[in-house]
Amino acid sequence: MDLWQSDKLILFIVFFIPGFIAIKTYDLLYPSEKRDASNTVLEAVTYSCINYALLSWLIYLDWHLDLVKTHPVWHAVILVFVLFVFPVCLALAYARARQSKALTKFIPHPLLKPWDYFFAKREAHWVLIELADGRRIAGMYDTDSFASSYPAEEQLYIQQIWETDGRRFLRPVERSKGAIISGRNIQWIEFFQ
Repeated sequence: MDLWQSDKLILFIVFFIPGFIAIKTYDLLYPSEKRDASNTVLEAVTYSCINYALLSWLIYLDWHLDLVKTHPVWHAVILVFVLFVFPVCLALAYARARQSKALTKFIPHPLLKPWDYFFAKREAHWVLIELADGRRIAGMYDTDSFASSYPAEEQLYIQQIWETDGRRFLRPVERSKGAIISGRNIQWIEFFQ
């Protein structure tokens, strides 16, 4: 079987590409563990079929009006929409639905860890971190700070370290450029406004 024959290549594009685009779009929003290639192909074909089922009316309209001959530009627009644009919209809608309060009562939230849930908000906070050895680090988590996300190991970059008396933030540590803290070393993190 030669995949490069035009009919087989078209079948591959039609039944794989829209689903693959939907999967990759969703993975950009909610990273997951590395997928098995055979499962990815099956998922991509499944999502492509869902894509075509939802757009069957548009595909029928395109075929019924014979747009490929009568209006080739509109046919091309529909083709691009069906193959590339709608799969992205489908993934975004699915991600949005998975976050809705109505659905999270019945299905798990798409973010698997509280770490990712909290830091995905990208809000500025004062942080007080207790390490496993009992030491505490206080600082400012803000726009230049960063928290890794799943499936990467948890790490936290705090852009500014502050001196503290245990509960109050006193003053920034001079010449500090922040700190990177491994999630393995963190006992707990407390956030302040």
